[in-house]
Amino acid sequence: MPTAHLSVYFFIQVAVIITAAQLVGRLGQRFGQPQVVGEMIAGVLLGPSLFGLLLPELQRALFPKETLGMLYVAAQLGVGLYMFLVGTEFRADHFRSRARSAASVSLAGILVPFVLAFLLAPQILQVPGLFAQKVRPFEASLFLGAAIAITAFPMLARIISERGLAGTSLGTLALTAGAVDDAVAWCILAVVLASFSGSWSGAYMAVLGGAAFALFMVLVGSRLLRRLGQHVNPAQPLSSSMLATVLVLFALSAFTMDLVGIHAVFGGFILGACLPRGPLTEKLRDQLQPFVVVFLLPIFFTYSGLNTRLSVLFDPGILLAAVAILLASFCGKGLACWGAARLTGENQRDAMAIGALMNARGLMELIIINIGLQAGVILPGLFSVLVLMAVLTTLMATPLFNLAVRMRERGALVSSG
Repeated sequence: MPTAHLSVYFFIQVAVIITAAQLVGRLGQRFGQPQVVGEMIAGVLLGPSLFGLLLPELQRALFPKETLGMLYVAAQLGVGLYMFLVGTEFRADHFRSRARSAASVSLAGILVPFVLAFLLAPQILQVPGLFAQKVRPFEASLFLGAAIAITAFPMLARIISERGLAGTSLGTLALTAGAVDDAVAWCILAVVLASFSGSWSGAYMAVLGGAAFALFMVLVGSRLLRRLGQHVNPAQPLSSSMLATVLVLFALSAFTMDLVGIHAVFGGFILGACLPRGPLTEKLRDQLQPFVVVFLLPIFFTYSGLNTRLSVLFDPGILLAAVAILLASFCGKGLACWGAARLTGENQRDAMAIGALMNARGLMELIIINIGLQAGVILPGLFSVLVLMAVLTTLMATPLFNLAVRMRERGALVSSG
């Protein structure tokens, strides 16, 4: 396809993607779901699972294979910038204030999923269409464990903030546990990718290189970035030179993480987390977030949806594996975190809320499985199963959390009366 034609396809693709994301997102809001959940579903609907099933010729004409590389780059930019913005909202005090009480919930949310993954992976490794042929059982177990253990930390933080629970015991506990679980899952994913690439020297480089970059940013970079924040006028928008400086730092951080063998999204998140809180991060969110969330992020959801073929579930072997993975996901995360919260003294209502939030996978799951698919660790069959798991667990989160909060509020009224 001539290069000049790519822009023609890109603009019409983006028009369709944004329209579908807005329509399905608003429809989801009517059913009490966050906008982002509807956008995730819209991405799946635009792929071969629905659009391609009903109108296959039109779907192929709109999303020809020659344009997928272009969409991939836009999707990576979108998810990288989104994780950068998530990093600007990260609060280290959540760790300090409830680190000890959240340890059991975090441990349960990591240990149980990985135990189940090590039991499941050797069995489903034999099912065609799930893992690549050269994936070893240990790598398959680690990848599946990371996929089950991941939490939709950005959505978790947004729900807690919207419900006014950010400074409460419940909100702090859930945020701390979710952040720890995601950090562990990302580190394990880095090990899987580096090991799969051919040698453990790559794994060491990924872990040590990523740790070195993170330490540099926390110990040195954060101090330098404070000086950057001192040049921001709280009464005015960010200057073009300041915005350009931050975007250059984002690109370099993303490049560094890719270079050491992890993934660009780590670089964006770490940079965002190390920026000084105050006018700089607030204005960055004000100026970047609307474009990233409305324009770029739906492209990521659609790119994931184009690789999702729910028709693979008609294969008996894959369907059986899907049922096992879904059960392991629900029990290994939601029930395990609920049980751990109860054992540490949380009441039934708060434990239920924590389990519901920790069980949601959302965008974080899509990022992990897209990385696994691009690296050749997993095949479209497992990718589709894990997309389904991400959507279902995310759909469950808000209703269950709202139910738990209503129970909590009624309990508070009864005790006060």
